[in-house]
Amino acid sequence: MDGRCHFVDGTDKNLPRFAEIPNFAIKINEAMNGKVILVTGASSGIGYDTALALARQGHKVYAAARRMEKMEPLREEGAVTIRMDVTDETSMTEGIRAIKEAEGRIDVLINNAGYGYFGAIENVSMEEARRQLEVNVFGLARLCQLVLPIMRQQGSGRIINTSSVAGKSVLYYGGWYHVTKYSVEAFSDALRIEMKPFGIDVVMIEPGGIKTEWGHIAADHLAESSRGTAYEPTGLVEAANFHWMYDSNLLSKPDVVTKAMCKAVNSRRPKPRYRIGAFSGTIVFFHWLLPTRWWDTIVRQLGKVRAKKS
Repeated sequence: MDGRCHFVDGTDKNLPRFAEIPNFAIKINEAMNGKVILVTGASSGIGYDTALALARQGHKVYAAARRMEKMEPLREEGAVTIRMDVTDETSMTEGIRAIKEAEGRIDVLINNAGYGYFGAIENVSMEEARRQLEVNVFGLARLCQLVLPIMRQQGSGRIINTSSVAGKSVLYYGGWYHVTKYSVEAFSDALRIEMKPFGIDVVMIEPGGIKTEWGHIAADHLAESSRGTAYEPTGLVEAANFHWMYDSNLLSKPDVVTKAMCKAVNSRRPKPRYRIGAFSGTIVFFHWLLPTRWWDTIVRQLGKVRAKKS
């Protein structure tokens, strides 16, 4: 033996090749210390629950949101909290840089920040429409751009985007919100194809009806944007129906989404899509099956049927 390292030529089959060492080291580190995970929108709801669950599993979780005070309990569970606004370039670039400097890697990005502003397309201001696109689509896309060089250098990584069955079907007065979720679907599909050669997984979480404050917030936005317009009679009825639905026991509990998120993080070979929650499969199936005019009619009539019961 000449004492030199022979990794490059692969003569020792029990040792990794030189080019594989960074990825090999990351896998060992993951196994010993858990994955380094960034979760956006972690101040409440599904983002908060997901960050908490992953921290308790032993992962190094960076919980990001604008409202730092809401994330204080996550710190007690071992998560690191950072202020991040997904509509602010400096906030995002500095956040990613800080994680990379502290950990040397980023294994998983969970794009969970988002919100829904319902209202007739004519009534929702272009300023509000742009803001919804900035939060739900462009912020998500920019964070992907920022972590991808890190993940490519590692030779591994996972991006989990929170989509929705709202990216597969359209409901009454959800126009601009559906635009954002259809965009997330297309963006994620394209990114998954591009990232496959680099060993980076792209996963979508597609919740159906989940009992959170999201529905009440969307209903309030719908009522607000409808008042004093030609859409007020139907808009207010649909808003009342939203409140009724999200107060009922018909929807799934948020933990079904948290479990899907954890499965997408921990699975060796995650699915491209996790469709979970009340009505998720039913809505997508009938949207695919029914002629377009039938679907449009059913969506309009459902509001009237529920209104008679309310």
